[in-house]
Amino acid sequence: MKNIIIKEQLMPDLNRILKLYDDVSWSAYTSNPKQLEDALKNSLKIWTAWDDDLLVGLARVVGDGCTIIYIQDILVLESYQGNGLGSQFLKMILEEYQNVRQIILLTENSDKTIKFYEKNGLTQVGQYNCVAFMK
Repeated sequence: MKNIIIKEQLMPDLNRILKLYDDVSWSAYTSNPKQLEDALKNSLKIWTAWDDDLLVGLARVVGDGCTIIYIQDILVLESYQGNGLGSQFLKMILEEYQNVRQIILLTENSDKTIKFYEKNGLTQVGQYNCVAFMK
């Protein structure tokens, strides 16, 4: 991972974005490319990871940046997973928004994702004696 460069607020072209989301099988995003592009443009902040000119990862946050942020996406090309890049993204987000009262993340209920986020200091919502809702 020594050659990976993380850039802030750089919006990659849509084809690179789609390749990244396709690689991790996030088809709910790639089924509507224009909506994905608009969502990224409207994010509070975006970080991208590059291996030369190859987009290998992306993280984005939405929210007001003061009282609440929502960690919307952290994704890394499958061939680059397991090298700490996702953890680095999460560390950068938590450091930048350390004074925000609520940091929220919703993700799939799999052992892999639960272990990843707990390893990086996040706590499941049930541990706070609260409940989450969605539609």
